Amino acid sequence: MTVCVLFWLPLGLAVTPLILLFTERGMSLASIAGLFVAYSLTAAALELPTGGLSDVLGRRPVLAAAGLLNLTAFTLQSLGTATWILTLGMALMGAGRALSSGPAEAWYVDTVQTHSGPDSELRTGLARGSSATSAALAAGTLLGGALPWLLALGPDAGARLSDATSGLLIPLSVPPLLAAALEIAFVLYVLTALPEPPRPPGTLRSVFRGIPATVTDGLRLGGRDVLVRRVLLSAAAAGSALATVELLTPGRAATFTGAPESGALLFAGLACAGFVCSGVGSHLAPLTARLAGSGERAVLVGLGIGVSGLLLLSATAMTAGPVSLTFAAAGYGLVYLGLGAAGPSENELLHRRVPSTGRATALSVQSLALQLTGALTGLAVGNLAPGPLPWLLGAAVLMAGALLWTHHRSEPTAVDAGGRTAPEAHVIVVGHGADGT
Repeated sequence: MTVCVLFWLPLGLAVTPLILLFTERGMSLASIAGLFVAYSLTAAALELPTGGLSDVLGRRPVLAAAGLLNLTAFTLQSLGTATWILTLGMALMGAGRALSSGPAEAWYVDTVQTHSGPDSELRTGLARGSSATSAALAAGTLLGGALPWLLALGPDAGARLSDATSGLLIPLSVPPLLAAALEIAFVLYVLTALPEPPRPPGTLRSVFRGIPATVTDGLRLGGRDVLVRRVLLSAAAAGSALATVELLTPGRAATFTGAPESGALLFAGLACAGFVCSGVGSHLAPLTARLAGSGERAVLVGLGIGVSGLLLLSATAMTAGPVSLTFAAAGYGLVYLGLGAAGPSENELLHRRVPSTGRATALSVQSLALQLTGALTGLAVGNLAPGPLPWLLGAAVLMAGALLWTHHRSEPTAVDAGGRTAPEAHVIVVGHGADGT
C-alpha cells in the first residue's frame, strides 16, 4: 500500500494540469493526443520486455528504475517548451509506466503465497492496494489542480514566475516539478523496504536470455486460456474508457470556467472525486463478488456501471450550466466506480491462472492491452468533432468488454507448483433414487 501511494501520488500531481499545460505551450488537442500516443506506444512496446525483466531480475530493481524514469519525465514536462522535449518526456513516462505495471503487485502476491500458501485469499489485499492507489491519485490530482490556481491568485503572479525563469515555469508547470521531487522518496523506499525471496544468481547475459522465453509465455497466455483472454480484453476496454475521459474532461472543465488555471482546479476536483469513487469501488470489490455470486459476475457489474457513466457524459456533452455539470460529474464518478469495482476481481482471476514465474509478465500483458487501446481511442477521440460522439465511442468499447462476461464459468483454482491449474469440475445431476443414491 505504501508503494502504491508513493508511486501514484506524483503521477496524480503531474497529470492533472498536463493537458492544460500543453495547451498553454501552444499545442492543439490533436497534437496533445499525439503526445499521449507517444506515451501509450512507448509503454506498449516495453510492457512485455519489462515484465519479463521483473520476473527474471526481480521486482525491486525494476520498480526503482521506473521511479528514476518518471523523475526525468516529470522534469522535462515541467520545464520543456519545445515539442520534441515534451514528446521525450511523455515517452519516458510511458517507459516508467511499463516498468511499474507489474512488479509491485507481483511482489505482494509472491510474498503472500510464500507465507500462506498458493491457496491464500488475494482479493482483499489487492482491493486494499487498489484503494491506496485511488487515494493517492485523489490527493495528487486535488493538489495538482489547486497549486496552479493558488499561484495565479496574486496580481501578475504567473507572469512574474514566467519572467523569473525565462518562460520555463508557469503556474501549471509547478505540480510536475513537485512530482519529480517526490519520485526520489519512492525510489529510496523501494530500495530499502521491499525484501523479496532470493532468486538464482545470474549474469546480465543470463538475465536478458531469460526474458524472451518469459515474454513468449506471456503472449501465449491469452491464447490458451479463455478466462485470461477475457481479463485482457476487459483491460483493453477499460483503456478505451479511460482515454476518452482523461482526454476530453480537462478541456471541458476549462471551457466551463473560462480560464486554464480555474479549469485545472475544477478538473482536479472532478479527478479527485473520480479516484475516490475508484477507491470505494475497489474497497467494495470483495462484497460485490459475494453479492454477485462470483468474481466473473462482479466484473460484469463493474463494467456495466462504467458504461452507464459514459452514457451520462455523452448525454450532457452539448449542454452547459450547473445542472449539466452535476450530471456530468455523476457520470464521471460512475466510470471510476465501475472500473474500480471490476479491477480486483479481474486481477484475482488472473493471478489464480498464472504462476509466480510469469506473474509480472501477465500483468504487463494486461497493461499492454490497456495502453494500446487507449492510444488508438485517444487518436480517434482527438480527431472527432466535439459532442456526444467521442463519449459514445468510449461507451461502446467498454460495453463490448462487459458483454464478454455474460457467460460465466466457475472461478479457477490456484495454480500448482508447475504453473498449471487444476481441471474444473463439471457436475451433472442425473437423478435421485428412493434409497438416497
